[in-house]
Amino acid sequence: MLGSTHGTLTTDSRQARVIACGGQRPGPAVHDRVADLDVSGRPLHADVPDLARFFRPGSVAVIGASDAEGRPNTGITRQLLDWAGRVGARVHPVHPTRGSVFGLPCVPSVDRLPEPVDLAVLLVADPLPVIGELDGARARFAVVFASGFAETGRAGAEAQERLAEAARGAGVRLLGPNTNLNAFERFREDLTGPAIALITQSGHQGRPVFALQELGIRLSHWAPTGNEADLETADFLSWFAEQPEVGAIACYLEGLKDGRAFLLAADRAARRGVPVVAVKVGRTEAGARTAASHTGKLTGADDVVDAALRQYGVIRVDALDELQDTAALLARARPPRSDGVVVYSISGGTGAHVADLAAGAGLRLPTLSAEKQAELHQWIPDYLNVANPVDNGGHPVGDERGRKIIDALLADPAVGVLICPVTGPFPPLSDRLVRDLADAAEQTDKLVCVVWGSPAGTEPAYREVLLGSSRVATFRTVGNCLHAVRAWLDHHRFTGDYRSPFDAAPRTPSPSFRKAEALLRPGARLSEHAAKQLLRAYGIRVPREQLVTSAAAAVRAAAQVGYPVVMKASGARIAHKTELGLVKIGLTSASQVRDAYRELTDIARYEGVGLDGVLVCQMVERGVEMMVGVTHDELFGPTVTAGLGGILVEVLRDVAVRVPPFGEEQARAMLGELRGRALLDGVRGRPPADVDALVEVVLRVQRMALELGSHLAELDINPLMVLDRGQGAVALDALVVCR
Repeated sequence: MLGSTHGTLTTDSRQARVIACGGQRPGPAVHDRVADLDVSGRPLHADVPDLARFFRPGSVAVIGASDAEGRPNTGITRQLLDWAGRVGARVHPVHPTRGSVFGLPCVPSVDRLPEPVDLAVLLVADPLPVIGELDGARARFAVVFASGFAETGRAGAEAQERLAEAARGAGVRLLGPNTNLNAFERFREDLTGPAIALITQSGHQGRPVFALQELGIRLSHWAPTGNEADLETADFLSWFAEQPEVGAIACYLEGLKDGRAFLLAADRAARRGVPVVAVKVGRTEAGARTAASHTGKLTGADDVVDAALRQYGVIRVDALDELQDTAALLARARPPRSDGVVVYSISGGTGAHVADLAAGAGLRLPTLSAEKQAELHQWIPDYLNVANPVDNGGHPVGDERGRKIIDALLADPAVGVLICPVTGPFPPLSDRLVRDLADAAEQTDKLVCVVWGSPAGTEPAYREVLLGSSRVATFRTVGNCLHAVRAWLDHHRFTGDYRSPFDAAPRTPSPSFRKAEALLRPGARLSEHAAKQLLRAYGIRVPREQLVTSAAAAVRAAAQVGYPVVMKASGARIAHKTELGLVKIGLTSASQVRDAYRELTDIARYEGVGLDGVLVCQMVERGVEMMVGVTHDELFGPTVTAGLGGILVEVLRDVAVRVPPFGEEQARAMLGELRGRALLDGVRGRPPADVDALVEVVLRVQRMALELGSHLAELDINPLMVLDRGQGAVALDALVVCR
């Protein structure tokens, strides 16, 4: 670790809530008003509550306060009193039968509070009646610890909605229910430097990050969001991103209440260059099921969640120790000067192993120049490798040579990161090595990382030198070090080029929208012919084709389309035409067309498939078969998918996903994620495909997703034949299912 010396409600609906309560008091201040909506009717700006009075209130009401020995509320009351003393808040205990609690005068009910309160803490089993009384107390925020709500099932979810509705009616922002005391922990105030702000949906899972304070890493806030009946992860994420002391935001997430709200919050952090590191539960069915039972929130399809997090620069990690190490590095480290990594060790075996792992983690290990290697060989024997990794053989770290080697490596403009793995302590050499590394780190603006591999971790070199350094990033495992460094480099790369997609998101329908509306049939599946008309309305190229209802018409159509042709049965209920034999390709004569028409209609009659006709289509033979589609995710709404197409699309499952809105850069990044991306570059003598045309189709499909998202359950263009470079892309088949 680096050392220590250093909602879903729109603004309008919230305003309406206050007016409905008599307009006597505005709710918590809002930094940004939802100024406009995108073409789908969703907000383009985050609604950020002012949470300053939540974390540092001037007055606090503790409802259900107790000082009776052995009562659960007594310990909670004591902790709240201690916390209030630290933040300078006045405390008003509320209890119907007590005259005082811990020496403080106690009032019998909320309506007897002597002043408006910033924060009401409810230590009662049934919080609903109390929430309704808070309007008279002019409370800004309320915390509900009680459980038994959405995490228990449908009845609990209904009770939680009643609680949220009561909070809206009272004009109070609610944290919980099913939350805990983490927001009121004792934070160390002797630590300085950029801090980590913590958001967790399980209090226990935040403990490892909170414990970073014992290693000298500053924590500024902890938001335990619980069931998120009102205040949610997105609210805290947006607010934390604006706090000047916050260097990184660490999250433990089991589910997201509102996908769009979360993305807007992540966008706010990305605009400000504030890194967000998150554990997101739900990668497996078991994890998703457990998260739902724990918090009662929707986890979302994980491939979509994963893509959405990457799209907005949220760094996803799997384990809590990764969350610790990555958040600590991102909070403290300066921006990189170079992405080149050099591995420096006293052992050739250690260096080779770590270099191998580093390259596997996606880090760039440049070969040091001949001049730099010659310089290093002044202090390192000639028979040792210093190209990168750099093996010093051990002995040079015991004298002045060790520091000279480190300085020489850090002076190399190709090097932005120095990683020194110490697999185990070997005093006194290891003691001098880490002192040299710490001293060098203080005098460079490059990142110096040490992996201290001792199982004990009690050695003075670790506890006093490394953890006492303000500039060395210290890790206990190689894997966490490499992944954290990769995340640090990726974050600065991402934010350096970041342009918010919400700024360019369409706000008004395109001329294509009216044409498309006329083609849609609510609840129905469109025929291939109708689906292609929909694509054509949005400027997506389809083959020349005609829909015919007789063999004679088919022959005439083939002559007009031009041989060779493809013939397909067309009907709203036809799926998997190829498997049913309802596609005929490579027809080159009138007699073949006539016979194909009869065969197609005979098969359709035998299979009991209704036809609206037979399509006679231009045959497009050469290209790369891709697919582009739209599906509806319960959490994020319409999503766009692109990948390898053809009849094996469901077997290969080589696809990438994005959540609209996104720009051309993200559309190209989708293609870069595909395992079969090389097919587009040309393989086995084939020329490169028209990637620009494919990107254009992805962006046009995104426009359809935004404008028609509430109408479309599914859109699937497969195959989309991507022709040779400069020749475009053609949608050979399409499926559309209306919502």
